[in-house]
Amino acid sequence: MKQKPSKNRLLPLVKGVPLSRVLVVPFLLTISLAVGLIGYLSFLNGHKAINEVSSELRREIANRVDQNLQTFFSTPRQVLHGNQTALQLGLVNMQDLTAWEPFLTQQLEIFPTAVAIAISNEQREHLSVEKLSNDNFLVKKAGKSNNYELYTYKIDNRGKRTQLSEVMKNFDPRSRPFYQTAVSDRRFGFSQIFIPPTDKTLLLSANEPIYDSQSKLLGVNSTLTRLSKIGDDLRNIKVGKSGQIVIMQPSGLLVASSTGEEPIRINNGLPSRVAVSQSSNSLTQATSEYLSRKFGNLNRIQSLQQLEFSFRGQRQFLEVRPFRGKPDVDWIIAVVIPEADFMEQINRHTQITILLCLAAFALTAVLGILLSRWIAQPVMLLNIAAKALAVKATTKSLGKEKKSAVIVQGIAELEVLAQSFNQMTQQLQTSFAALTTANEELEQRIEQRNQELQQEIQERIHNERRLRQHSLALAELANYRAVANGDLETACKFITEKAANALLVERVSIWLFNSKRTKLQCVDLYESSQNKHSSGLERNRADYPVYFQALASARTITVSDTRKDPRVQEFWDDLLEPENIVALIDAPILAGGEVVGMVFHEQVKTPRQWELSEQNFVGAIADFVALTLEVSDRQRAEVALRQAKEAAEVANRAKSNFLGNMSYELRTPLNSILGITEALQDQVFGPLTEQQRQSLSTVEHSGQHLLELINNMLSLAKIESGKMELEITPTSIQKLCDSSLDFVKQLAFQKNIQLSTQIPENIGTIQVDERRMQQLLINLLSNAVKFTPEGGEVWLEVQPVATQERIYFSVVDTGIGIEPENLPNLFQPFVQVENSYTRRYAGTGLGLSLVRKIAELHGGSVAVYSQLDKGSRFTVTLPWKQVEHQEQEAGE
Repeated sequence: MKQKPSKNRLLPLVKGVPLSRVLVVPFLLTISLAVGLIGYLSFLNGHKAINEVSSELRREIANRVDQNLQTFFSTPRQVLHGNQTALQLGLVNMQDLTAWEPFLTQQLEIFPTAVAIAISNEQREHLSVEKLSNDNFLVKKAGKSNNYELYTYKIDNRGKRTQLSEVMKNFDPRSRPFYQTAVSDRRFGFSQIFIPPTDKTLLLSANEPIYDSQSKLLGVNSTLTRLSKIGDDLRNIKVGKSGQIVIMQPSGLLVASSTGEEPIRINNGLPSRVAVSQSSNSLTQATSEYLSRKFGNLNRIQSLQQLEFSFRGQRQFLEVRPFRGKPDVDWIIAVVIPEADFMEQINRHTQITILLCLAAFALTAVLGILLSRWIAQPVMLLNIAAKALAVKATTKSLGKEKKSAVIVQGIAELEVLAQSFNQMTQQLQTSFAALTTANEELEQRIEQRNQELQQEIQERIHNERRLRQHSLALAELANYRAVANGDLETACKFITEKAANALLVERVSIWLFNSKRTKLQCVDLYESSQNKHSSGLERNRADYPVYFQALASARTITVSDTRKDPRVQEFWDDLLEPENIVALIDAPILAGGEVVGMVFHEQVKTPRQWELSEQNFVGAIADFVALTLEVSDRQRAEVALRQAKEAAEVANRAKSNFLGNMSYELRTPLNSILGITEALQDQVFGPLTEQQRQSLSTVEHSGQHLLELINNMLSLAKIESGKMELEITPTSIQKLCDSSLDFVKQLAFQKNIQLSTQIPENIGTIQVDERRMQQLLINLLSNAVKFTPEGGEVWLEVQPVATQERIYFSVVDTGIGIEPENLPNLFQPFVQVENSYTRRYAGTGLGLSLVRKIAELHGGSVAVYSQLDKGSRFTVTLPWKQVEHQEQEAGE
């Protein structure tokens, strides 16, 4: 048997070759192919990883910048909101800006990023407090007391004025841009970035107008913030090795940069803004040029964009996003990271991969040559040691047991591998021990932090419990009927009890000034330990001049220790020492911007530091007393108003009786005139000429219009005088609508107006006065046809809602519509909407008034919805129940 030729040709190739080479060469070729493929895939995965990591890093950095900006812009709003809250709570007021000075100073200490806070009012008064770098303050004040000249004082850290540094003549804050902008916008907003003349830095102003409860402008509240804080935050964000963050405006001006570049330059002694395209940093400048080429106008950047561009032969990863989270703020955030920041590590990993592949290739070649007996034992030893190492790592005993080494002899490469394995084991044991120590230290810190958080939580729970008590007390006061009814005596007793229980004080009392404001008179005094109310005490201004002078400030008087406060020393011998009162807090009762009384809260036995929440609570208690006084005064005014209303109703009934009597007197001769006119038109007395027929037609039309007017006046007079009685009968809804449409068909035909109805089938009947209901629908349909241009549409809709026991009659047209300002007076008698179209038609303004009266007599209502030049919808809502015999008829 002959062998195949292909096999015979392979024999010379392997003849004389050792078996080891025959086995090793194909194996080496396979390993070479696998190593090359792995290297290529590693290269591709490296580039893919660069794109993914750079994208995630850019997004994370941009999100951090966005969060920092949100925090930065929230500070001015918090400052102005705190000022608004203090104003609402009565801690300060817009008529006395002097009281704002310590409050604004405290605000600057609370918010370190704020540079200055200013308050101005409509009386040309202005007060601003600016924080200097040496912990001192600069106060600028203008008002009537100094002839509206702006005085600038320096104040040290103890609140004392040290010197008068500057005076500006004829200062009017209302002419300043910050004031005018806030007034025109009528909302909170930020100004444009600007450079102050006294400080070479970028500033941003936040302004907010202040209005009273009647939306009257009281003044403007504003604050200044340095933008250098943004640059400081950006420099604290690590952007790879050489990446950077740039914040700019759509105009191209630099706001802040992580490179430390100042956004201001001095040219000829004058500061000016730096454009990003003129940045001293080449990468920043290249980024600006790329964005200009890409978008042309930076305002086109409306969403997050991840881009790439080349700079000096290297790829740059760029992410831009708009920042428009605040009013009047339109910035752009750009994060740029060079590809080289990632490639260094990727290249190093690639080199390591290649070296490892080469080492694996060499080791594989050696293993292919050696016999299995030589390599099996060392490999097994290494395998056993690796498994033991993995078990120790899993049981967390890697760093605790004694170090052991794997000994391999006879094969150099395996000895090297064993040594590397032993070194790796030692390093892992050392690292694991260090990690265990670090974990223990971290657990200790976490435990310590947990204890601190527990303490903070307990304090917060205590404060929340106290606030909850205050809120419950205020809620009970808000729902107490005596407060709403103006029962001053009952309300005061309830208020003093609730205040004493909520604040846990011994005595709470309410005092009101007499008419001459010479003394305070006690309305109610509640002593919690005895649960007793009393009144009638008095405190004369002449006996306590210091205390009454303190009351003039209209601020809450807070005393933590009565033995040391000079404002209450006048009471020591007569009241404080006998009653053992050692702490008190007195809140003013304000009415019409004037102090009309005080609410006293007195603590006995132990001194007490009054918290801000407690001060707010006593202010609210004083507001409830003021509310009770206001309600009491309003009830007296309502009695007088009710008497005037009754007199007006008597006059209205007399008018209605007069109109009814006159209508009867006019209708009798008018019917005679119409009868004679009809007889003449029928040529009873002989033939008529064309001119006579036209004249008689005019007389008949005028008579019918006058009769309709008299009938409407008579119906309206009957309704208003209460003499109209409805004849309620079951009325077919379908017939009622059809008969009403018949009255306007001729007029609609003359104007080519399409009439239609939308009525459900088998709708049945309704309990109404058929004649009055027909009069209602005819009035609505006549108006719809009258004020709809030729070629329009008018339709009647009926929508029953059985679940609500209501039925809706709607007359809809495509006419001229009604202007919104005319809708409130639409249903008033003798009122007609005036415009160029309605003047073409006669009208008295009684039709819609009569519609509303008839609907109300049936227990219903009428509503209108209209759009100018589009049409109107008049909807009459009436009570309606589905009659049982309707269902029976349907069954039959």
